[in-house]
Amino acid sequence: MPWNQPGSGGDKDPKDSNDPWGNKRRGQQGPPDLDQVFKDAKERLSKSLGGGGRRGGDGDGGGRNSQLPGASMSLGMLGLVAVVALGFWLFSGFYKVNQGEQGVELRFGEEHRTTGAGLHWRFPSPIDSVNVINVQNVNTVEVGYRAARSGSNTVPQEALMLTEDENIIDIAFAVQFDIKSATDLLFNVGESVETVVRQATESAVREVVGHNTMDFAITEGREQIAAETELLLQQILDRYETGINIRSVEMQNAQPPEQVKDAFDDAVRAREDEQRLINLAEAYRNDVIPRSRGLAARIKEEAEGYKASVIADAQGEADRFDQVRTEYQKAPQVTRDRMYLDTMSNVLGSSSKMVIDQSSSNNVMYLPLDKMIQSGGASTGGNAQRSTSSPQAATTNSSVGSQTSDFGIGSSGRSTRSTTRGTTR
Repeated sequence: MPWNQPGSGGDKDPKDSNDPWGNKRRGQQGPPDLDQVFKDAKERLSKSLGGGGRRGGDGDGGGRNSQLPGASMSLGMLGLVAVVALGFWLFSGFYKVNQGEQGVELRFGEEHRTTGAGLHWRFPSPIDSVNVINVQNVNTVEVGYRAARSGSNTVPQEALMLTEDENIIDIAFAVQFDIKSATDLLFNVGESVETVVRQATESAVREVVGHNTMDFAITEGREQIAAETELLLQQILDRYETGINIRSVEMQNAQPPEQVKDAFDDAVRAREDEQRLINLAEAYRNDVIPRSRGLAARIKEEAEGYKASVIADAQGEADRFDQVRTEYQKAPQVTRDRMYLDTMSNVLGSSSKMVIDQSSSNNVMYLPLDKMIQSGGASTGGNAQRSTSSPQAATTNSSVGSQTSDFGIGSSGRSTRSTTRGTTR
């Protein structure tokens, strides 16, 4: 007999039927009760989760407690929600660090580790926390001014500083920095990084400017002051372990305050005029002194040459005199005649007088007196300078007179006639 059909006897109790749904009405062939199905499903779920109901002595359906399946369902849903929440909590521990950044993990507020670029996991909050800091970005801080679209605005409380010579200077700097230690920056710096760098730069600049004069800071000392400020600023930041690295310090402006700028400009112009005159004097000295030294050296060399020439001539004359004296001792008459002829040759060679013997010939002689005078004058230094360059010039610049007289009769009985030519200036 099929399991869902009633028994063969008409008077048989419906409880003896093989119907698994437990229909109470005799001969019922409809679907099972849905409420009972849901109750059985809840009971099985509560048993699987460990919350099975107890059998009691009262109640419907064999003494089951009708409230236990609902409570078991609530516990199951809470467990499922707890599992999902735990998954989300653990998943929230993943974090990403970009290139050029560093992540500092803190476990219960204490440093745990430092991570680089990439994907990392840590225990989610409140166990661990992470701070990601950019360590490669170069930042700029203005000290003494603030950049704007229309120009720059001066900040007097930062720009005005006292110099060594008790003058006030208006100075401005631009500082570029990055981060070299994210851990030191996180634990040792409580304010913003820009504020720390600006205050440290102001302190360093005041110390450096206070050891230099105003003229030095404005003119040739700009690069030196910027270099000293950068070095001192880095030392200050390292002393406090801020983890900040100074890349460069550039002086933007250095000038006197606006109230005394006109007077200071006048002083600068006067100083420039002074320097210009000094440069002109230096140039004149550099031109005159070498030429004077060269002239002195030339005169000295000429004197040395003249000295050597005179000494050599004197020595030559002394040697010649010694030789003549030796020959004179050997042949006095011959030597005396020879000395007389040499002396007369030297004397008459530079003279304008000429001696002509006409006893042997009665022919008229042609005497080119102008040529002879010029040749005679060229042989001597003094007469050569006083002689004229041409016969015409000699005729123009001088009056020439000729005089003929009898010189006398020589020992040989011959009469000689001399022609004397004098020149009058």
